[in-house]
Amino acid sequence: MPSPLTRSLPPRLLSMPRLLLAGALLALAGCSSLGPPQSTATTKTPSHAVTTTQTIPWYMPQYGAESPEAAQDIWERIRKGYQLQALSDDNPRIDHQRFGFANRPASLQRIAERSSPYIHYVVERLEEQGMPLELALLPMIESSYNPLALSPAQAAGLWQFIPSTGRHFNLRQTRWYDGRRDITASTNAAIRYLRRLHDMFNGDWLLALAAYNAGEGTVSRAIERNFNQGLPTDYWNLPLPRETQDYVPKLLALAQIIQAPQGYGLDLPAIANEPYFEQIRLPHRLDLARIASLADMDEDELFKLNPAFKQRIAVDGPLRLLVPIHKAEELSSSIASLPPSPLVISEPEPVAKPARSPAPHRYRVRSGDNLWEVARRHQVKVADLQRWNGLKGHRLRVGQTLLVQQAPGAQRSATTSNSTRKATRYQVRRGDSLYSIAKRFSIGLKTLQSWNPRLGRQLKPGQTVTLYLPAR
Repeated sequence: MPSPLTRSLPPRLLSMPRLLLAGALLALAGCSSLGPPQSTATTKTPSHAVTTTQTIPWYMPQYGAESPEAAQDIWERIRKGYQLQALSDDNPRIDHQRFGFANRPASLQRIAERSSPYIHYVVERLEEQGMPLELALLPMIESSYNPLALSPAQAAGLWQFIPSTGRHFNLRQTRWYDGRRDITASTNAAIRYLRRLHDMFNGDWLLALAAYNAGEGTVSRAIERNFNQGLPTDYWNLPLPRETQDYVPKLLALAQIIQAPQGYGLDLPAIANEPYFEQIRLPHRLDLARIASLADMDEDELFKLNPAFKQRIAVDGPLRLLVPIHKAEELSSSIASLPPSPLVISEPEPVAKPARSPAPHRYRVRSGDNLWEVARRHQVKVADLQRWNGLKGHRLRVGQTLLVQQAPGAQRSATTSNSTRKATRYQVRRGDSLYSIAKRFSIGLKTLQSWNPRLGRQLKPGQTVTLYLPAR
């Protein structure tokens, strides 16, 4: 009996020799570019976890070194690399998603504009691997091409990696750096993941995309269920979660709109078919604001290319930075002569006074908070927070008040931890305030003021602010 993964094409395509021949040619082209498969999967273990045998590099220095076939802009290049369109004709689920997109041309316009710094890099990496260039549109579905996007399930970055999958693909996550938000590292990880799923599901891109959304175990179990019942095992006939049933049609519908945008009232922004950014090395950790000032750049523009540095300081991640290509040479020479950042960790923090007996208190949820982070900050269990506040799920809303009953010994351990921290000297820059500094380093304003009792509310450039941050 044939494997269920070999029966994934719908019956209407099996009766079309011309499309089968085209599919065979595409499969051969894919095999020659991808090389031998890195792993195998059988229907006996459909939910087998993905394992990696090769570390993904956190950067690709060849980016922009070669110029493939010339296209007037990036959209034309993407269209030339389409490979999935033979699987998307005459399908009502795709039609439904296409009509939905067509009713929101302004939203698509904004997303397309937001993609401009990143999409050329994504296209380059996909093209190197011989992968369908429709996949360059996937971050439009995942994150609206916003590298700071964060889902309720804590999926982050352009490609929306959840924490565990991010760690599985070597995307480091600390207080200072989150590789899921790193433009180049996350893109290479996503391509690696998509390639493995493509191999796992015998070269079926639709099943690979479904697994990227729902997990390979979910898709494998759905295939096995249909196979055991004598039902078709292609993507369109699988009993998948509603979100996954819409996920692949969304991508295919979006590709159709990009193919003929004028027909849907969409005015795509002109994005040159050339690199937007270049990678430069850093000699040591540096503040992004300081680097931006060297090149007369807006700090937010630099952060948009380097959102993985969560506190806008190059700490805990690779010592490299993405900068607009026209600024790269100027910045490389300027940075090479810079002394280390004014953040110098050197002095131990004075031992804190013994804390009073812990008592229940209320915590007001701030933007960016999640239940796990609040529990970790107060050294209590997530389950206890849920029980104290009658929470059934994990979602919080900004402004919500949580009751926190300090765990026994938590204050004592916090005091002990504080005694091992180091003093950090921060030099005030133009536009800084105590509030902005406290927010940047994720500490309370009153705490910052208690560390700097001689500072007034009006700061002046050049003043030094003392911070007690956890040692790395």
